[in-house]
Amino acid sequence: MTKLFCRMRFVMLIVATAASVTAVPVHADDVASNNARIGVYSVFYHVSADDLSGPYVPPGANIDAKNVETLYLAYVRRLSAHFDVELTLGYPPLQKTVGKGPATLGSVPYNGQTIATARWLAPTLLAEYMFLSEDSRWRPYIGIGVNYTNFYDRDSTAQGNAASGGPTKLSLTSSVGVAGTVGLTYRIANNWNAYASYSATQVKTRLDADTAGVIRTTHINFGPQALVVAVGYSF
Repeated sequence: MTKLFCRMRFVMLIVATAASVTAVPVHADDVASNNARIGVYSVFYHVSADDLSGPYVPPGANIDAKNVETLYLAYVRRLSAHFDVELTLGYPPLQKTVGKGPATLGSVPYNGQTIATARWLAPTLLAEYMFLSEDSRWRPYIGIGVNYTNFYDRDSTAQGNAASGGPTKLSLTSSVGVAGTVGLTYRIANNWNAYASYSATQVKTRLDADTAGVIRTTHINFGPQALVVAVGYSF
């Protein structure tokens, strides 16, 4: 949480600097068609997964995911006074998967242990409706769209290898799912904006763990929800 607060303070510092340098009256006629955003992207998981299945897997062996923070980047195209299209990206973070269930698998600690890591790239395309007029400094908005998530750099940790009985290769299928967001925009000046938003996305995948030909499998619904604090420049 300390890292998140530091990053939020950094974003707010950018906002304050932009406001002091460029604060001028806002007019709807001056609204630009393009907007680039940068900020903090905090992802909170609500994981629902089947118990691991396969040879030598005890009942109740499951997994969970640790929350992550990463860089938020987005490009927004203005379609009209009330409609935008947003393409959102985040810098691929190192995602940690932890064991959930039995305290040990055999003699190997399992519950709460980091058993695997991966990175994900998850572009999201959103159609957004902006409330109030373009003359308003505060504009709430809602959006709905589609998310694509691809997992790469998938690795079983030393703890994961020990729990599996040897070096293990991991595969995770890509996911396509619905995404939704609600947010608030504050117009600092003609070209500068501040944003806060909350979103939820459907991300489902199949995990296969291959330990010398012994396959263990589970289906995972990550249930990610995200909080974004950002600044944007219109051009």
